[in-house]
Amino acid sequence: MEQVPKVQRWVAGVEYNGALFKGWQSQIHHPGKSVQAALERAASKVANHPVKLMCAGRTDAGVHASAQVVHFDSMAVRDGHAWKMGINTNLPDGVCVNWVQAVDDNFHARFSAVSRRYRYFIMNKAIKPGLMHDQVTWWRRPLDAQKMHEAAQALMGLHNFTSFQASDCQANHANRTMLDISVKRQGEWVVLEVCANAFLYHMVRNIAGVLLPIGQGSKPVEWCSEVLAAKDRRQAGVTAPGGGLYFVDVDYPDYPELPIVNTGPPFYTFMQSSNG
Repeated sequence: MEQVPKVQRWVAGVEYNGALFKGWQSQIHHPGKSVQAALERAASKVANHPVKLMCAGRTDAGVHASAQVVHFDSMAVRDGHAWKMGINTNLPDGVCVNWVQAVDDNFHARFSAVSRRYRYFIMNKAIKPGLMHDQVTWWRRPLDAQKMHEAAQALMGLHNFTSFQASDCQANHANRTMLDISVKRQGEWVVLEVCANAFLYHMVRNIAGVLLPIGQGSKPVEWCSEVLAAKDRRQAGVTAPGGGLYFVDVDYPDYPELPIVNTGPPFYTFMQSSNG
């Protein structure tokens, strides 16, 4: 009797430049233009059968990732190194797999995660940057990072984040728990960092859209808490550009062995070491 090949679950760490893709999720109107489609196409070539991927957190068009996590199942007999090298060989520019390892069937890239972390990078100077123009957000008016940080603390804890939810968000409810949020200045950079159990569509960019007017002085510090309490998207600010946003970490307490590097993106690591 012929033995049926065992299905193995694999988990991988992925980074990508979101400016080169139409978001994470495969889309009918943009076939092949998503990060998901590029990865599934590459993994399927290595596996010699169709491969479907699940990610820790879907990012929209223009948003980047330094520590996205995905999982997939395959009957192909490969080790982690073979998967990593094979997938990378078949990927387009702007996306790569940093590591791949076997995991038990209980692991789920989305549902096993207890939190996700994003960093939003604002280049705060009078002249628009020529380099990295699609990887940072430019704000020419001076920003008071301390006021932005003070305002952001109103978002800590469990809240209804309807005011920060995109109108076409498909989430069942808007309740999310903000575990950590901070704003700090590092030279010409202002960095917004947020960590929550989960995020609504455009939630981080809408938070930035509220904090930026506070930072430039056109809104008071209290405005952030007023927007939150309103539970009305119309009471908030604009959706900030996606170019400065990075998915940088995901926490799996039941899988501490996963080699997730949460210090990205690389230029942020350099910024930190320069200040140290």
